[in-house]
Amino acid sequence: MKITLNRINDDFLFECTNSQGNSILLDNTSEPGAKGVSPMESVLMAVAGCSGIDVVSILKKQRQEITGFKAEVEGDRVPVGDAKPFKAIMVKFFLEGNIDPSKAQKAAQLSFEKYCSVSKTLEPNVEIGYEVFVNGEKI
Repeated sequence: MKITLNRINDDFLFECTNSQGNSILLDNTSEPGAKGVSPMESVLMAVAGCSGIDVVSILKKQRQEITGFKAEVEGDRVPVGDAKPFKAIMVKFFLEGNIDPSKAQKAAQLSFEKYCSVSKTLEPNVEIGYEVFVNGEKI
């Protein structure tokens, strides 16, 4: 796996591109007029995307009818020297459709305990938690 990062303005705007040509913009969001997400926001997005792919994949294999899927991710940071790494990350999944709540809960559990490479990469240093909501009800 390889990405390429190119600076695309005179400040902090970077385009990150994968081997298939897909890209995202990273920027210093503490500056006014930022046109991309911060690198730390991209970490939260990666957790949401990785675990979201797992949850949807598992539920589709179980023939659950997903009509809506959303995830919200919040990260708590702590100063370590001059850096501020994540100490904890909380993921909330919101699913809509004809979905067995116990299957949705199990899919999220499997993602974080077994499949999600992003959370597994962070896991030794970051506490990752999750909550699952199906049709507005917390599981």
